[in-house]
Amino acid sequence: MTTRLTPRVRRSVLTLVTGAATALLLSVTSATAAPLDAPAESRSGAGTLATPVDVWMKDFDADTGLQPHGNPTIWMSPDIKVCNTAVDCPWPGHSPIVGARNYIHVSLRNPGPYGTGAMEQGQIHVYWSDPGAGTAWEDDWNEIGWMTVPVYSGTTKVVIPWDNVPGPGHFCLLARWVSPNDPMTFEGPETSVNTQYNNNIAWRNVDTVEVEAGGSATVMPYTMGNPLDRANRNSLVFTEVGAPLRAAGGRLVANLGPTLYQRWVEGGKVGKAVRDLGRYQIEITDPATARLDNLTLQAKEKLKFSLNFTAATVTKEPMAVRVTQFGPDSTGAQYTDRGGVHYNVKVGAPRR
Repeated sequence: MTTRLTPRVRRSVLTLVTGAATALLLSVTSATAAPLDAPAESRSGAGTLATPVDVWMKDFDADTGLQPHGNPTIWMSPDIKVCNTAVDCPWPGHSPIVGARNYIHVSLRNPGPYGTGAMEQGQIHVYWSDPGAGTAWEDDWNEIGWMTVPVYSGTTKVVIPWDNVPGPGHFCLLARWVSPNDPMTFEGPETSVNTQYNNNIAWRNVDTVEVEAGGSATVMPYTMGNPLDRANRNSLVFTEVGAPLRAAGGRLVANLGPTLYQRWVEGGKVGKAVRDLGRYQIEITDPATARLDNLTLQAKEKLKFSLNFTAATVTKEPMAVRVTQFGPDSTGAQYTDRGGVHYNVKVGAPRR
């Protein structure tokens, strides 16, 4: 039996869907439809419509729309990006310009594995939160805007303006497709679970770290969270993608702050490829394999810390550091991906 929840949204209403605004902000492109590899009746929440519909967004590049899927990384959607103009830009997009108008670009796909490709009209909502993991739906999310849009067979690209972007300009982004004939399977308190179980939801936590070679540290924020109503233990796991940070003579230091540092001490200072520098600072000696374990978060708690990136030499090699929070969730899993941030590191020449 389907449970369909009516979203309680805090709408910062944008009048985007009239006249010339629609022509500017909405374009539809043809694309090859996904194969129907499962009947509509097999999808929890699809019902038994005469013409089943399934509009969806990718959670990862190889996503086919199945829900739930087995890929643990559900916070790097290729279907959400920020561009500094309404003109499309290559993924992963741009860093938003604080205080200015930026644009959220979202790709809606039709059909998913539970639909026929019939047109469906609904609303696409986009939200921001602090960069990090363990975010709670819906308390941790702030609505940017929404738009009513028809989605035909193929790929529909929607562009929603984002005015007066708040500082410091680092965010997680969430997109939710809401329509009467293509409801959510369910929505609980965890963004991570909701994203994995609903192909109507996509989550994107990608940030760019601009580092000056030989300069001072570039400080990036990170928030650990526990949306559950009970305390639990979590881990922070570091991995690298592309060239290693050491290729640029790079260094990464986490400033945990007094509360999170004390939790690590109380948990036995369990970790790998890390060195305690004192004053709440932990050097990540190998960003490809490092981890901090036994970090207790109280019920509904959020703890912020910072990551300090430095580098010695300019490099054009693509390199990135991912920081992922692992812990229990409401499905009963005791150690699962609760979200994270993918930091694209770019090292430029010293400023003169």
